[in-house]
Amino acid sequence: MITDPIGDFITRVRNASLARHKVVEVPASNMRKAITKILFDQGYVLNYKFEDKGPQGIIKIALKYNNETKEPVIKAMQRVSRPGLRKYAGSKEIPRVLNGLGIAILSTSHGVMVDKEARRNNTGGEVLCYVY
Repeated sequence: MITDPIGDFITRVRNASLARHKVVEVPASNMRKAITKILFDQGYVLNYKFEDKGPQGIIKIALKYNNETKEPVIKAMQRVSRPGLRKYAGSKEIPRVLNGLGIAILSTSHGVMVDKEARRNNTGGEVLCYVY
């Protein structure tokens, strides 16, 4: 049993990226699908595919690497809000990651979104993770 499914997702992607795997498979959920879509839209992963295998389904994520240096595009993924200590930020207090070079993923009342989009929509929420 996993007590922190989002933390498990982040750890799987981070470890696969650091181990230079091409593809990582994670169990699917609506929150994980939303985070995967954000990572793809922001250019941190190459591609993704949802498969309905079993009762839950899986997400296959193709990781992205720099062509010249073969370094992973995802340098770090850091879980911010966790089950034992939730972190919320209002629209004015949304953190900037690496002075705008990274992204913060938030769960808001309008869905899961990136920090820049949340500031634009004047919406706060739970800060799920930082990616850079």
